[in-house]
Amino acid sequence: MRKSQITRSTAETEISLCLSLDGSGVCRIESGCGFLDHMLTAFSRHGRFDLTLRCSGDTEVDDHHTVEDIGICLGRAFSEALGDKRGIRRYGSMLLPMDEALIMAAVDLSGRGLLAFDCPFPTEKVGSFDTELVKEFWLAFCRTGELTLHIRRISGENSHHIAEGAFKAVGRALAEAVRLDERFPDEIPSTKGVL
Repeated sequence: MRKSQITRSTAETEISLCLSLDGSGVCRIESGCGFLDHMLTAFSRHGRFDLTLRCSGDTEVDDHHTVEDIGICLGRAFSEALGDKRGIRRYGSMLLPMDEALIMAAVDLSGRGLLAFDCPFPTEKVGSFDTELVKEFWLAFCRTGELTLHIRRISGENSHHIAEGAFKAVGRALAEAVRLDERFPDEIPSTKGVL
């Protein structure tokens, strides 16, 4: 079973997270940040990942530590659940429309943490959420998940739609990348023989 369980305790956050790559999109998310809950729910449902997450963070300061630390934990959870990545498809991409927004996400489960983020937001906030934290989340996710991720805004005027489109697009791209390739179940998809 491709599952993982992560706990992280710092002076800024307390996080527990359970992930199943082969789920149906069932999620229970309590991050302490309503907008992030909404984004992670969209990510989980569209990726068909089962995700349980509970975070207690210093949101009285702002949402930065919570968002970044959850990104760290979720990336680590993906890395652990994938193991040696034997039999996976490795690559995935999605061009996702979210009303007027059009977002491209492409992922390579390469073993190398890199984020290419070309997704500007027209506003600094969605409600009380700082839109710059979207990039911080995915950067932390890529580093600990050891994957390459491109997110690009092709069009869009509404910051909520842009952010939600990004989380949905990444969820669907990852679902494709982690899917097992029944033709090559024992192969690590790399000419190096390791990812």
